[in-house]
Amino acid sequence: MVDARLTKRLDLRGSVARLSVPPLVLLLLLAACVFLTVGSLISARFAEQTVIGLASGGVYAILALAIVLIYRATEVINFAQGEMAMISTYIAWQLIQWGVAFWAAFFATLAISFVGGMLLELVVIRPVERAGVLAVVVVTIGLVFVMQAGAAWIWSSDLKFFPSAFHASPIRVGGVAFSLQDLGTIGVSIAAVVVLWFFFQFTKTGLAMRAAALRPAAARLVGIRVGWMLALGWGLAAVLGAIAGMMIAPTSVSGGLQPTSMDVVLIYAFAAAILGGIENPAGAVVGGLALGVFLALLTSYVDVVTSELRLPVALGALLAVLLIRPNGLFGRAVVRRV
Repeated sequence: MVDARLTKRLDLRGSVARLSVPPLVLLLLLAACVFLTVGSLISARFAEQTVIGLASGGVYAILALAIVLIYRATEVINFAQGEMAMISTYIAWQLIQWGVAFWAAFFATLAISFVGGMLLELVVIRPVERAGVLAVVVVTIGLVFVMQAGAAWIWSSDLKFFPSAFHASPIRVGGVAFSLQDLGTIGVSIAAVVVLWFFFQFTKTGLAMRAAALRPAAARLVGIRVGWMLALGWGLAAVLGAIAGMMIAPTSVSGGLQPTSMDVVLIYAFAAAILGGIENPAGAVVGGLALGVFLALLTSYVDVVTSELRLPVALGALLAVLLIRPNGLFGRAVVRRV
């Protein structure tokens, strides 16, 4: 078993670099927190929309975090991340149809997704890794169509109702009504991020995965099986996708469960990952939450921005940020010696 201290040494320089937050970005985040807090105390409508935005943003953040996990380990964007989440959600739906209680189906789906993600990396991704990044990207794009067709063949393309784990009646605090679905989604999202952070910070396996992603050659020298660490990363990404799919399926955002129901959500997750910095897990979380709140407030207070325009507005905001900070809010410029 690998000594955790050696793994920490392998990962220390990369971790410090990625945790540094530019002062301007930190100032903007503090200003945004103050703005949301004051606005929520003044206006009930503002508070309700903020919670709605945090709920949808939490889903974007989890899916963006899954994208970042795979990108940090392989430098490949997994275009099939949304379809992996969709398949996992269908598995949960099927278990519930068979009479399994929601939370039992939830955790069973997480276990199935973890194994499925690892098998996907071992059977489909690993054989083409030596062919180059472009080959892997093409394979992930191909998986999109294969998974969508497979889901339509097994479960049909009809819209399916996915039940919520939370009661439909809202919670009222003063004059503000909060949906239990939104609050529950926020809670599950926070729990997923905290558990993942704890895993990577305080477990030997998590430290070995970080070392394998940042310093694969050095990790091999101290006995870390880098290939298995990458497979574990795909398994964790599949688990995060499953959580995102099961949390957003009961809401009106996706309109239910279909083979293409995660496509738009994945685009928001891509936007969140790039907004925060494609190699920064914390940036992915902040980017997802910021994007969700921004879109919720914008569609609520700006009449011109309808639900159909949410996606173009999100991509426009992303473009504006990247024109100012091409590496994202938490990203950093990488200098390579040639």
